[in-house]
Amino acid sequence: MKRLVRQIGPLGVAALALLALAVLFSNFVVNPLEMRNEAIKEKAARQGRGAPPVQAGADKVAAVYGFLERQEQTTDWLAKLHGIGAATGVQIKSASYRQQPTEGRIVRTEIVLPVAGSYGQIRDFLKRSLAEIPVLSLDSISLKRGDRAIQAEMRLTLHMVKS
Repeated sequence: MKRLVRQIGPLGVAALALLALAVLFSNFVVNPLEMRNEAIKEKAARQGRGAPPVQAGADKVAAVYGFLERQEQTTDWLAKLHGIGAATGVQIKSASYRQQPTEGRIVRTEIVLPVAGSYGQIRDFLKRSLAEIPVLSLDSISLKRGDRAIQAEMRLTLHMVKS
């Protein structure tokens, strides 16, 4: 062994040591990571997630448009909102509506709705509105306690697809 070390010299010994380290690194680090990567690829293929990301994104956008595309017009949704207010006992004082300018296919109608009622009535109104009007979202709400009832100002948005 000493004769071999003398023949190849210190540089040759260092090269052999590096070669041995590279083999160990490959066997104990790289190979397990490659096996793990293959297992993840197989699992994703079994779950049907092998579709290209661009196609999956396009499918999601189409699903959103499909969900927001409804037969009802804005006035239909506003009438339903008023009916829910009457059914829950919430007093709708007035309302302001404004359509937000958009460049895409989705039209947003912002509704500012000042109401009065008990906390339970207001909560029930919001719960029923969001459940019965699937294209409605609650943006913000501010509550103030009055003499007899809670005064609330709600900012709601209707999201619809341009026809």
